[in-house]
Amino acid sequence: MTTARHIVTLLKSHIAGDEDRFLSTAMQLAAHKARQGHGKLAQELKDLVDAAKSRDVGIARSARPVPLAQPKCELAGLLYARYPDLRLTDMVLPDGLRGRLQRVLGEQRQQAGLREHGLLPRRKLLLVGPPGSGKTMTASALAGELHLPLFTIVLDGLITKFMGETAGKLRLVFDAIQTTRGVYFFDEFDAIGARRGERQDVGEIRRVLNSFLQFLEQEASQSLIIAATNHPELLDKALFRRFDDVIEYDVPDRPLIEALLRARLDRFDTRGLGWSEAITQAEKLSQAEITRAADDAAKTIILRGGKRITTEALLDALTERRQASLSDYRQHGS
Repeated sequence: MTTARHIVTLLKSHIAGDEDRFLSTAMQLAAHKARQGHGKLAQELKDLVDAAKSRDVGIARSARPVPLAQPKCELAGLLYARYPDLRLTDMVLPDGLRGRLQRVLGEQRQQAGLREHGLLPRRKLLLVGPPGSGKTMTASALAGELHLPLFTIVLDGLITKFMGETAGKLRLVFDAIQTTRGVYFFDEFDAIGARRGERQDVGEIRRVLNSFLQFLEQEASQSLIIAATNHPELLDKALFRRFDDVIEYDVPDRPLIEALLRARLDRFDTRGLGWSEAITQAEKLSQAEITRAADDAAKTIILRGGKRITTEALLDALTERRQASLSDYRQHGS
């Protein structure tokens, strides 16, 4: 096999998610280079393959990610799968929060070494904070960083289908967590994690929560489980100790607001932009609202045929987002 064919095979196996074939082809390429007299390159390739194989020691084959396919049969209404291309570097985050997420990634990437010493990596995370603060984006970024599929649990289907058969349906989700390694994301987690005894339908909701607590406690897979909520005060206290880490999000402060605006508008001409005025107008808005306002300002300028982002356009966009946020608050409360 020529070097060109090796490269083609490597790409095909990578796209298909066939790690065994990928590493086998890499070893064939190393042998091919050795026969050509490129000993140093051959040894480097072999070392890289050996390092990749040792990284997977202790991880069951059944727990490795598989080529992306949407869940079928009963799981089809409970899980939505995708491979995000987002990375942590694409997010504008406070240093403290970024450090905690990087620690999760570090432990995930080095979990074989941790397990050899009887230690477990962080893999059950609870993200709490206001809407639009970056919780969902974090789940996507962690999946992207780890090159794992992101499975989002569809709560509407979950709650509807669980009536009268809670444990059996919930077991399906946790069986998937066990057999297919990935990032499993429970968004709007307070829908099933609310304090027991505080709802009209407490009987079934209590069974949902009790089943979740039991399965989460017993769960010992290689997957990363992430739950997110805008209302941590509603969660049952028993939940918090079941998670390895509780990570808090908040509305951005002034330095973070500036970083968000500059990052979003870095492809445009911003000379003369009144950053201080814009930052003041953006205070108390969420990351998502600030990002959308920056996009709105850019679209306004483009549609007018201009090239430079003006202070007026950005302030107008931020004001519109603030008014929409206030209207939503009055309609739905905090």
